[in-house]
Amino acid sequence: MPETTTYKLTLAYNGTNYAGFARQKESTVRTVQEELESALATALRLGAPPLTVCAGRTDAGVHALGQVISFDLAVLSLDERGRAQLVRSLNALTPLDIVVRDLQVAPTGFSARFDAIAREYRYRIAATPEPPLFSAPFAWHVPQALDRTAMQEAAAALIGEHDFRSFCVAASATEDKNTVRTIQTLDFLEEAPFGEPLLILRCIGNAFLHSMVRVITGTLVEVGLGKRRPADISAIIAAKDRSAAGQTAPACGLTLYKVDY
Repeated sequence: MPETTTYKLTLAYNGTNYAGFARQKESTVRTVQEELESALATALRLGAPPLTVCAGRTDAGVHALGQVISFDLAVLSLDERGRAQLVRSLNALTPLDIVVRDLQVAPTGFSARFDAIAREYRYRIAATPEPPLFSAPFAWHVPQALDRTAMQEAAAALIGEHDFRSFCVAASATEDKNTVRTIQTLDFLEEAPFGEPLLILRCIGNAFLHSMVRVITGTLVEVGLGKRRPADISAIIAAKDRSAAGQTAPACGLTLYKVDY
């Protein structure tokens, strides 16, 4: 029997046309995981696709620039040339909205999910009177000016270790489960791709609850619009109730930017 080799694959995708990364029970639903595993099975001439594990189970419509995947193969380890050839084959076999960026041999037993120490998400907001054109698939259009100072003050209250139950969309995901998470960084950047100004919320943490970054974004935007005060954040955290937080921002603006190990 050949030895099992563990691989670490870095993946980017436009999530617009997918029901999230993870495979679904419904056979008619498209997922990134199924497309990737099918391509792996074809490229490696396997009878069944390898079981892949992701760093973050992105929701429907959410994008990724640095999603990390791990999987095991009971074949001899591919050398650098063989890995490069496999990357080319996978990019030829997957749809155009999925791109394999890198493939490396990982330590035996490496898990993209459990070995991650930090995940970085970025949420793009177009706070302009007119909607963006080129950035539209990747940004939330908020047609009013936002008070960035108030938003940053509110964001500061979310940094650190907290019970983020109020920021989790799925009630079943929090029932009898640990909802304490640690946010290391929560700040704002500015970009102007194609000349379209965007406000970027950068969120780095050890792990995240279901739609947690999107609820945080929606809440901070309400602060920026003057609908909430920065001082309200502490009470929202203490409530441990989804109804206490703000709206869930649209999926299109969210990207899993990178994962650290």
